[in-house]
Amino acid sequence: MTRIEPNAGAEPAENAPPPAAMPKEEMQARGFRAARQARSEALTEDYVELIADLMATGGEARTVDIARRLGVSHATVVKAIVRLKREELVSSKPYRGIFLTETGRELAERVRARHRLVVKLLLAVGVPPDDAEADAEGIEHHVSANTLAAFSRFLEKQL
Repeated sequence: MTRIEPNAGAEPAENAPPPAAMPKEEMQARGFRAARQARSEALTEDYVELIADLMATGGEARTVDIARRLGVSHATVVKAIVRLKREELVSSKPYRGIFLTETGRELAERVRARHRLVVKLLLAVGVPPDDAEADAEGIEHHVSANTLAAFSRFLEKQL
């Protein structure tokens, strides 16, 4: 077995360019806050989209089903549901499932439409169906409205 040394091929430290200047604290903090907010929004969208799918197929979404489908623990789902309730996206009843509020349904519909559009684009450019579905899960949360409109125009020209 060939052993690859760490930093193999890297310039020696004495020839390395000086490190870039650190951004100002507030600017860097703003960037990290924005990234955390984007991740939080993506999780919210994943949950409401999945809850809508489970409701459509089984009438309700149970925490155990959500945990299995997202590949997370029951405790993680419970914590997320508390947050979704606080944001008035879901409601629940004792010994029953999780249900979307009207606001939650509207968000789920927007997320689902965006997901379908991204999948269609990926399929149109030759991505295999399973990969298109998996990749759309990440892309759908990080694409702007302008980019989605461009995807839609591109697909319309393909017809």
